[in-house]
Amino acid sequence: MLLQRALTAGLALLIAASFAGFSPVFVSMARSEESAQQTAIGPAALDALARMGKTLSAKQFSYRARTLRSYVGSNGELLHIEHTTQTIYRRPDHLLVNMSGDDGSIEILYDGKNLVLYAVEAKQYVSLPMKGDIETALNTLEARTGTDYPLADLLDDNPEKAVTSGFTSGGQVGTALIDGIRCRHFFFEQAADDLNVELWLEDNERALPRRFVVTYRELPGRPIFVADLSDWDFSINTPDSAFVFRPPAGVTQVKPSGPAAAPK
Repeated sequence: MLLQRALTAGLALLIAASFAGFSPVFVSMARSEESAQQTAIGPAALDALARMGKTLSAKQFSYRARTLRSYVGSNGELLHIEHTTQTIYRRPDHLLVNMSGDDGSIEILYDGKNLVLYAVEAKQYVSLPMKGDIETALNTLEARTGTDYPLADLLDDNPEKAVTSGFTSGGQVGTALIDGIRCRHFFFEQAADDLNVELWLEDNERALPRRFVVTYRELPGRPIFVADLSDWDFSINTPDSAFVFRPPAGVTQVKPSGPAAAPK
């Protein structure tokens, strides 16, 4: 289910852990494998989610996201960190992510042959030879480097199922204007991991997601994750070369700290 993981450290700590061999402390919630109990979700919500899933099943698209994450400080205080992300996605195995925020900048590149995590300020990168789809690549990225991509379910082969997995109840609670676009505001509960998820979808045939708010009800301080999505573009024509990492001068390659994937 979308956004079940809330990091308690920013990207700077994640990158330090990946490149220096330390393990960051973060709150992790495994993705539920159970399907949504659709009988408890209103028909209007199910219809909108289905249209969203159909739209996001496109072969390629790009979008921007502005996210705000909660994390627990050294004294137990609840702190927040902001990031801005541009994502370019092409099925089945090409991904380019540029992320910058309060703690620095990273790039994620995958061309179906190599998965790269590049820490811009640190001038270091990890390169993992691999094959597979985007989900496999992002799971490998988290396992090997400790770096997650919190909107990964939007890139799933079945976006509707990935986003709603684990939802036990929910429906429309209102409407709102986001960047001048009328959106329908939905509220869902995810009982297994004790989450509340608010989702704003465009009130049109595309039903594109424009905002997510996730509340972790039982964690100290009830931390939240907020994502505002914009600049959706389904007419991109990104060349293969854009997904290939070419190390700038002075940048060095380092080994990841996580365990290697089991051979297939």
